Amino acid sequence: MTRDPQADAPLAGLRVIEFGQFIAAPAAGQMLSDLGADVIKVESPSGDAARAVGWAQDAYGPMFTAYNRGKRSVVLDLRQERAKKQAQQLACGADVVLQNARPGAMNKQGLGAAALMALAPRLVYGQVSGFGQDGPASVRAGFDIAAQAESGMMSLNGELGGAPVRVGFTVVDALAAQVLTNGVLAALVRRGVTGRGGLVDVSLIDVAVNALSNAWAEYRLSGKMPLRRGNGQATSAPAADVIRTQDGMVVVSAYTEEHFPKLCAAIGRPEMAADPRFSRNKARVENRTALIDMLGQAMGHMSSDEVCNLLAQAGVVAGAIRNMSEVHAGRAGVSADLFVQVAADGRAPVEVPGMPMTIDGVVRKAGKLPGLGEHTDEVLAAL
Repeated sequence: MTRDPQADAPLAGLRVIEFGQFIAAPAAGQMLSDLGADVIKVESPSGDAARAVGWAQDAYGPMFTAYNRGKRSVVLDLRQERAKKQAQQLACGADVVLQNARPGAMNKQGLGAAALMALAPRLVYGQVSGFGQDGPASVRAGFDIAAQAESGMMSLNGELGGAPVRVGFTVVDALAAQVLTNGVLAALVRRGVTGRGGLVDVSLIDVAVNALSNAWAEYRLSGKMPLRRGNGQATSAPAADVIRTQDGMVVVSAYTEEHFPKLCAAIGRPEMAADPRFSRNKARVENRTALIDMLGQAMGHMSSDEVCNLLAQAGVVAGAIRNMSEVHAGRAGVSADLFVQVAADGRAPVEVPGMPMTIDGVVRKAGKLPGLGEHTDEVLAAL
């Protein structure tokens, strides 16, 4: 008999109720779904706003497509008392609740952490806010770009002397979803030992500040404010520096005293390692422009793939700078099964990245996006 691959999924048999919009909570719900949980997405009559962000062709915009496959959708109008009671029943009968509403909003509906955990002590309740659940800043809208700005992240991103630049995708939202998932999983492990649920509280600002831990250590130890350096790192060279090749660009890091001579030998310029301008990391930082120019002259006749293969053999870090059309499953280390099919009513399936790790016995799974309220009758009938 063929075994169901999802029977070995770590969260098989667990139920998650998600009151989520946009990215942070839905992306955490997606990860829990990928790990085997039954995720029920509770939406308002107008639906998750992500269905229509930057999209008007159907009810499955890019943001919704990325983070909602395999879930079940239930529509509840929480302005109605009956719907509030149904939502409470769903939550109290679940293992995990996820929400990223504005602070205080769920409390007003009787769906806050304290109210639900008093009724269901084994419940794991995960919540995400922009700037915490209380205090003066908590009333602010919690969007990725605000956290990038306020955390110091944008101050480090961009060219020296230029304006601060945001990271080119919603990096804080994505990180917050991973942090929320980790917290929920840890709380579930503790529940397995003690029988007690718990509250997992995440804020975008804390996640963003934490992501800069290395920069904070540099700042505390040196007393100097880290500055924008574009692609290079302020205290090391070559480190994250971009070099032009015959057909594109590569990023190279070989700033240790062990690796820089290996880089020079690999590109046929061993004399650079003895050049006083480049013999030590401090000198390379001071002469970064000349260093990058000479590296470009040595690599400019090779393709990006040739450079990467050559430096890999020498034990030097390098990566070809690719756009999304050049990233393929099964190439350059990307897992052959990383991309999964996402289906939706009325359109052809599309591929998006699936679970970014593997667990033995668990497969990355395709999924269908739920229509708004598609599973309302089915789920509520079981209450």
